[in-house]
Amino acid sequence: MSEQQNKQVNPMFKAGDPELVAKERRELQELKHKGMGARFKWYFSKSGPGWMQSAMTLGGGSAMAALFSGAFLQYKLLWVQPVAMLIGIACMAALAYQTLTTQQRPFEAMKKFVSPVVAWAWAICTIVATIIWHFPQYSLVSGMSLDLIEAFSGHKFAEGSWSQTIVLLLLGCFILFLASRVVWNYGKGGQGIKIFEKIVKSIVWFIIAAFLVVVVVCSINGSISWGAVGRGFLPFSFDGGFHFNLPGDGTGVTIFIASLSAAIGINMTFLFGYTFLAKGWTKEYAGLQRFDMFTGMLIPYTIATSLMIIAAGATIHTPEFVASGATNISPIKAAGMLEAAGLPALVSRLIFGLGIIGMCFNAITMHMLVSGFAVCEMFKIEASGWKYKLATLLPAPGLLGVLFWSKIGTWIAIPTSAIALTMLPVAYIGFFCLNNSVKYLGKDMPRGRVRFWWNLAMIIAISIVVVSAVYFVITKLF
Repeated sequence: MSEQQNKQVNPMFKAGDPELVAKERRELQELKHKGMGARFKWYFSKSGPGWMQSAMTLGGGSAMAALFSGAFLQYKLLWVQPVAMLIGIACMAALAYQTLTTQQRPFEAMKKFVSPVVAWAWAICTIVATIIWHFPQYSLVSGMSLDLIEAFSGHKFAEGSWSQTIVLLLLGCFILFLASRVVWNYGKGGQGIKIFEKIVKSIVWFIIAAFLVVVVVCSINGSISWGAVGRGFLPFSFDGGFHFNLPGDGTGVTIFIASLSAAIGINMTFLFGYTFLAKGWTKEYAGLQRFDMFTGMLIPYTIATSLMIIAAGATIHTPEFVASGATNISPIKAAGMLEAAGLPALVSRLIFGLGIIGMCFNAITMHMLVSGFAVCEMFKIEASGWKYKLATLLPAPGLLGVLFWSKIGTWIAIPTSAIALTMLPVAYIGFFCLNNSVKYLGKDMPRGRVRFWWNLAMIIAISIVVVSAVYFVITKLF
């Protein structure tokens, strides 16, 4: 791969160092003669793309989908998050296999071996979904910042007042400025960016640790029915006959579909393949890729969202809250979960607020990177310079999401995620076609039982996403 091509691989990574890649390949060969413990230790030290996906998916959409799921339905939809991620992994694994095997850029492969229409639809839907998802991120990050300002200053802004609107807009502009500086410098690999990534990830895992404390404390004082939690991880039950654990009301259906969408977004699918090319991974890295996908995507996402659901289900969920049909979970109410662990009210609001701010800010920067890179791929623009910078600003209208805070607050993340789900089938169908293309994969195309089971898993994944998207459109628009 030439230096010019390397610059275009991915603005988040520098291309794989040839010497490092050669060293890793030698180590991979040596691992074949070592035990599973040594192999997993090496895999963990080298994993990365899966964790990048977790950094993107653990944003405001996932957090709010989990909190509303626990608040309204308690533990009934605990099964949705891991199933949604497994559905995504079935199709993302195909993309990973294709990229590692052929070393071709996914967008170009989609254009050549499936259809230019599908490829462009994939890229355009990625950008559109990214713009849509940007609104709730700004709404949440500005609203949580405002809540912290009010909590520590003692001054309360009147709802919908000009002063509140101005403060929210200023907060949004500051976040956009900060995110832009981070995104535009990602490709340089500076020490400051590495420190930023560690800080953001630390904040995300800090709030997860806080929810774990809530769950432990609530379990000790008897607030959690672990039998109900266990049943919540099953998608079906036998009470009064076999039936699937699906919500029947409009709010429950929206939360269910939002949970499906928050796990794997179409913008995640566009980014994923290029992370392998950027790191210099080839088909010799298949074992590492599978390890990275499960330990970097499935496990962290399942743990994080499950803890949030259980914590909300044990604290916020009450018959009165459900009957109220509330479309907002105030920061004070959400922070109240941490108070259940014995933390002071002010400290609880700080921990919860910083956690959500970190998650949303992380998602904003990742969305901008995806948008910039998608435009670069579509128009063959180098992922640097003023054209790339301008492309990363395509989701910037999402800044207006700050104006929604006083009206619909945290609830905006739910319908936004559900709407974005309607675009996901474009990517999944494209990956399915590529995985069954002899012209594309040649002798490496999956065959026999592997092909049958893989196709079956992808067909199930595509069917679930399509049915959910169609159901959402029908119930909400007609």
